Amino acid sequence: MANVLVTGTGREGNLGYCFVLTYLKRGDTVFATVRKPSPPLEKLQEEYPDTLHIITMDQGSTESVRAAAAEVAKHVDCLDTIINNALITSPDYPVHNPLEDCTLDNFEKAFDVSSVGPLRVIQALQPLLYNNPRTAMVANISSGAGCITTCKNDRDFDYCMIKCAMNMSTKILYNKYEAEKKVRVLCMSPGWMRTNAGNAAAPYDPYVHSEKMRKVFESRRESFDGVVFVDHDNNEVPW
Repeated sequence: MANVLVTGTGREGNLGYCFVLTYLKRGDTVFATVRKPSPPLEKLQEEYPDTLHIITMDQGSTESVRAAAAEVAKHVDCLDTIINNALITSPDYPVHNPLEDCTLDNFEKAFDVSSVGPLRVIQALQPLLYNNPRTAMVANISSGAGCITTCKNDRDFDYCMIKCAMNMSTKILYNKYEAEKKVRVLCMSPGWMRTNAGNAAAPYDPYVHSEKMRKVFESRRESFDGVVFVDHDNNEVPW
């Protein structure tokens, strides 16, 4: 059985929560990180008291991330998989403000949490990844919105730029880890999912989709073929 850490898991029905449930049902040990108490996760922990660990972590804070990593290390000697799913955006994104109406000073916090935050998580937990006897997997949940080649957006600066920055950091990490082949990093474009009422028309169920993506992660774990950005069907996505 595997040891898995998933960030951004507190809301029932979102992708992070669905990843937690997917891995728990396989019998894996799961560390689910949240910024604040999550009644849905606490209820789920009653069903999986021995394999679900809820970890409070603010990935916008290096101190908080390091404390969370120390808590994980109390329970396991290594991690098999990290899924960086946590995301915040500025208040401009949900209303799709054009440039003229954006409050650009609000972008800084969103970038710190959503682009730099995953690097904090990987940095703090890297020793547990290296301790794995096989190749560990780090999956960064990105988006087609982070692709420069296909971009047709004329707004949504923060979200698109956050994901683009995540893609670049993942590629740099791939270059770092490629020679020793101890950690495989991957960007995943998951597609549009029914994760909230506003996405009711989306084609994909997040729970079903999480299992599909899990299989992609496993198929890529030992593959150092230069492919870093893929979709849920394991097809390479342009940068």
